[in-house]
Amino acid sequence: MKRTVLGVTLAALAVAGTSVAMVAVAQDMPARGTMDVSKVSKGTYDADPGHTLVGWRVNHLGFNDYFGLFGDAQGTLTLDPANMDATSVDIRIPIAKVTVASEGLKDHLLRAGKDGAKADFFGPEPGMAHFVSDKVTRFGSTRALISGTLEMNGQKHPVVLDTHFTGVGASPMGGTETIGFEATTTIERSRWGIEYGIPLVSDAVELDITAAFEKQ
Repeated sequence: MKRTVLGVTLAALAVAGTSVAMVAVAQDMPARGTMDVSKVSKGTYDADPGHTLVGWRVNHLGFNDYFGLFGDAQGTLTLDPANMDATSVDIRIPIAKVTVASEGLKDHLLRAGKDGAKADFFGPEPGMAHFVSDKVTRFGSTRALISGTLEMNGQKHPVVLDTHFTGVGASPMGGTETIGFEATTTIERSRWGIEYGIPLVSDAVELDITAAFEKQ
C-alpha cells in the first residue's frame, strides 16, 4: 500500500510539474495577433500556404448547399498602409488540390469528360486559379474592397473582394510578422466556362476566404 501511495504521489507531482512548465512556456511566448492597425507595417508579405484557405459553396438541386475548400496558396501581398494605390495582391490557388468530404464528389469535380466530351467541372489537370488585384479601396480602418482579375479555367474576368483586416503581430511560432484578412465574394461560374448542371447546381458560387501573410 505504501508503494502504491508513493507511486500516485510521484505521478501527481510529475503532472503538476508538467502543467507548470507548460504555463511558463505559454507565458514566455509572444502575444497573439491584435486588431491594432497601427502595428501594420509597409512591406512585402508571402501567403502562408498552410493557413490561407478559399471556401466555396453552391446550391444543390434547390434542397441544400454543398461546399469544399481550396488551399496551398502561393503569392504575395505588397502593402503600404499609407498609400492604398501602392497596395496589391497576387495569389495562385491550385484547383487540383480541392478538398471535399466525399471522394466521389472530388472525382466528379476533376474527372475528364466522358468519351472525349467536355469535362463536367474542371477536368483532371486543371491549372491554377490566379487572382491579381488592380485597385484597393479602403473603407474605415479595417475594411477594403479589392478589385482585380480572376483567371480560371483559361478565362479571365473581374472580381471584387469585400475584405476585412483580422489581425497583425509577431507569430508565436518563429516571430515572423504576420497579417491576416478575411474576404467574401460571389461569382457566376458560367462566366469561366464551368456550366455543368446549371440550374440544378447553382451558377452562383459563394467564396469565403481566410488568408495569412508573412513579412519577407
